[in-house]
Amino acid sequence: MLDQTTTRRAFDFVLPPELEAHEPPEARGISRDHVRLLVTSCDGAHIEHHRFFELPDVLRPGDLLVANDSGTLPSAVTARRSDGSTLTLHFSTHLIEDLWAVEPRHTDISSGESLQLPGGVTAQLLAPYTDSQRLWIAKIGTGDLGTYLHRYGRPIRYPYVTREWPIAAYQTVYAGPVGSAEMPSAGRAFSPDVLEQLAHRGIQFVTLTLHTGVASLEGHERPYPEEFWIPPRTALTVNVARREGRRVIAVGTTVVRALESAVIDDEVVPTHAWTDVVITPERRVQVVDSLLTGLHEPTAGHLMMLEAIAGRRHLERAYAAALEGRYLWHEFGDLHLLLGRS
Repeated sequence: MLDQTTTRRAFDFVLPPELEAHEPPEARGISRDHVRLLVTSCDGAHIEHHRFFELPDVLRPGDLLVANDSGTLPSAVTARRSDGSTLTLHFSTHLIEDLWAVEPRHTDISSGESLQLPGGVTAQLLAPYTDSQRLWIAKIGTGDLGTYLHRYGRPIRYPYVTREWPIAAYQTVYAGPVGSAEMPSAGRAFSPDVLEQLAHRGIQFVTLTLHTGVASLEGHERPYPEEFWIPPRTALTVNVARREGRRVIAVGTTVVRALESAVIDDEVVPTHAWTDVVITPERRVQVVDSLLTGLHEPTAGHLMMLEAIAGRRHLERAYAAALEGRYLWHEFGDLHLLLGRS
């Protein structure tokens, strides 16, 4: 149930454990495009319940979907400390040359400590990353870490996912450049058939690339800087859609961060940069007016972005409907389409 006493800064509710998706939809006997889709409009006119494969019929010709095509790395490895104990090390973000932002899970770490990784590789922890309580800058003693992780790594997995799944379960069908520590999960439900039907209906689909780090908002922290690329075709398509008054629908919060970080004189420009933008009701969106996203944890920072787009009252109504309708949360769960304009 929703906590009606929450403040604007902490949208809170009780998420029953049985509404956490413990496995991919394929393991539940349905295809990726048959997860459920909650459709809500910011004007409060309607709340609808669909399956994701119906998305082409929910949208209208001329709508523009912008997705994140970053591919997911198997970013978790088992590391051994000097005392012989082991820990899980998450590779979050490539910084420069052999330096990475990493997350040692559930343990105290000291500056200068060296961790032994599979294959004879060493990770030397140099200093905390930015002002994080969890991320460290590490020097990694291997050249091609992408190849290394595909050999020795596994997908990052949190306790609600009860067993390991192959990296293929953590990829979108349109994944391109590989570099995300965790899947841009809002796009997981797209299938080749859904993409074909969108094109047939005159609904545009373009991509950008933002390599996600570890789930920084797991601890309700400020998002860490993330690297992104917006190609010229995507920038042009977004600008034309906006000038023509068509809806720009971000597929995931990462797309919102990237687009909102690339605005100059009210136009999206082709960009390769790092973003530390945090979207809140005080720092409102300029480019997107609609959002396709997963269902977020209680008090998660991403909920502030949804509030910036739709307002607190709408967010409360939408999440009450999701809870009542027994929707599933997290990366293998159901989706929420928040339409900013009807």
